[in-house]
Amino acid sequence: MPELPEVEVVRRGLERWVAGRTVAAVEVRHPRAVRRHLEGVDHFVAALTGRTLTAAHRRGKYLWLPLAEADGTPAGQALVAHLGMSGQLLVEKPSQPDETHLRARVTFTDGGRELRFVDQRTFGGLVVEECAGGGGAGGAIAEDIPTRLAHIAIDPLDEGFDADGFSAALRRRRTEVKRALLDQTLIGGVGNIYADESLWRARLHGTRPTDRLTRAQVADLLEGVRDVLTESLAQGGTSFDSLYVDVNGQSGYFSRHLAVYGQADRPCPRCGTPIVRESFMNRSSYSCPRCQPRPRARRS
Repeated sequence: MPELPEVEVVRRGLERWVAGRTVAAVEVRHPRAVRRHLEGVDHFVAALTGRTLTAAHRRGKYLWLPLAEADGTPAGQALVAHLGMSGQLLVEKPSQPDETHLRARVTFTDGGRELRFVDQRTFGGLVVEECAGGGGAGGAIAEDIPTRLAHIAIDPLDEGFDADGFSAALRRRRTEVKRALLDQTLIGGVGNIYADESLWRARLHGTRPTDRLTRAQVADLLEGVRDVLTESLAQGGTSFDSLYVDVNGQSGYFSRHLAVYGQADRPCPRCGTPIVRESFMNRSSYSCPRCQPRPRARRS
């Protein structure tokens, strides 16, 4: 599933190619693409047609584009997108052939490039939703955000991220550190790939109890999270296959720089010990057994 860097790359593309344009027509090719819009397909189409997509924002792994009326006044609603496992938001010339898994199309009054939602596995989706002021559990942002995103914490690259608050909240919890990193109400945008990479950088095993972490360890972890997200953004995100692309269909290249994720049995870049893979929440965790030793079991 796309994580913060991949979604942020898409957001930047939408800001460049879509923001400020007025919707001429909307075509929904598959109803699952708008299943989260409970009022139905026709209502979704009507809610977008004739309105302007004013900007492109991101909260965690979600994207939203606030809507404005024809006279420029804010509509109090936004187009919200979640890419799911395989969703793509592509900006294509109208003459470009339809993609095999095209689920929805937005055309604009200027007649230029259209916005296409392509989703092979149909786990992602689009919805038009009311906006509310304020931020999520990790802090606040200036612009209004869709209601469904209000509980999601801001991410560690946001200038409003409260590092001390995060440290205190993390150390108060009685859970494993990797589970905490994946909790979007605590820290936004971090998924399985970047959790493993960040833990390797901080020399922490994912099962280490959060209430046993020192302030220095949390600081190292947060530094690792920020570094790996920043480096991935510079490489356009992580693309393991053709499903993870930006709005122009280009892949990211951070997969070439992964230290542990997906590297089972390969030598650790730091100490040379073979990387191990372990099961974790129906997924996989990767770590170096030497650099990231398992914590000792709690005494009863």
